[in-house]
Amino acid sequence: MTIARTKLPLPVLPLPLLNGEKATFDCSFGRGCEGSCCRNGRPGLRKQEQQTIRKNLKKIMPFLSEKARKLIEKTGLVTKRIREGLPLAPVIDGWCVFFNEGCALHKAGAVEGDHLKYKPQQCAVFPLLWNDDGDWYVRQWHYQGEQWNDLFCLNPKNSKVKATESLKAELNLAASLDVKKAG
Repeated sequence: MTIARTKLPLPVLPLPLLNGEKATFDCSFGRGCEGSCCRNGRPGLRKQEQQTIRKNLKKIMPFLSEKARKLIEKTGLVTKRIREGLPLAPVIDGWCVFFNEGCALHKAGAVEGDHLKYKPQQCAVFPLLWNDDGDWYVRQWHYQGEQWNDLFCLNPKNSKVKATESLKAELNLAASLDVKKAG
């Protein structure tokens, strides 16, 4: 499957979601969740994402932990591990290298008015995902074979907030991605 970002004016909603009518989601970071989605998180970084982060590293570095800054300065943004053709970000003490009481990339972007600006696509659109047919859905416990059934925020019983309301920025970003069927 190939993914390419296209430039579309926002807002792009609605993005068709397989479970859009029923899906709920409310990120509970800082309200009982301390970043579980970033625990052992190893986002794959596309070349363009690596270039964007490198180009803006001076803005991002203050939000990183000291260990993360040293590791990135020593070894770079990615490891030799590959998943789905993408090199993976390193992990420090069981957390994504960009995690420091929240996502450093999120914080750096938020300062500029766009919290998704520096985040890798897979992190920026979480909890949205597409299936092999290119159809988008909201990750929920046991839906579409979801394996992450211990993640509090993916349990539809834990939120009454419709995902289509809470994920507007993520939905706009996902709508700007061209997800082509694997061929």
